[in-house]
Amino acid sequence: MASLKIKTGDTVKVIAGKDKDKEGKVIAVNKKNNTLLVEGVNMVTKHTKPSMANQQGGIVHQEAPIHVSNVMYLHKGKATRVGFKMDGDKKVRFAKSTGDIID
Repeated sequence: MASLKIKTGDTVKVIAGKDKDKEGKVIAVNKKNNTLLVEGVNMVTKHTKPSMANQQGGIVHQEAPIHVSNVMYLHKGKATRVGFKMDGDKKVRFAKSTGDIID
């Protein structure tokens, strides 16, 4: 399985879909389905029954998964592609637009 170029905590920009041009922080990554949960993006309405965790129940607004191909990594306020390279004996991510190492 190939490693994803976006990780939890990254800031990304949506480049396709109903939320195009929105930016947000990645909350969760699902490698199996190649999807992400991005803060404030792809909001859906969910009807929940009352439970022990949620005594009231009712209508809840929450983020739905978005495919990783529909987002780009934000580096210094600009969307950029991400690549991998070897830094000594360590594999690191870098921004293709500037060549800067991300992490």
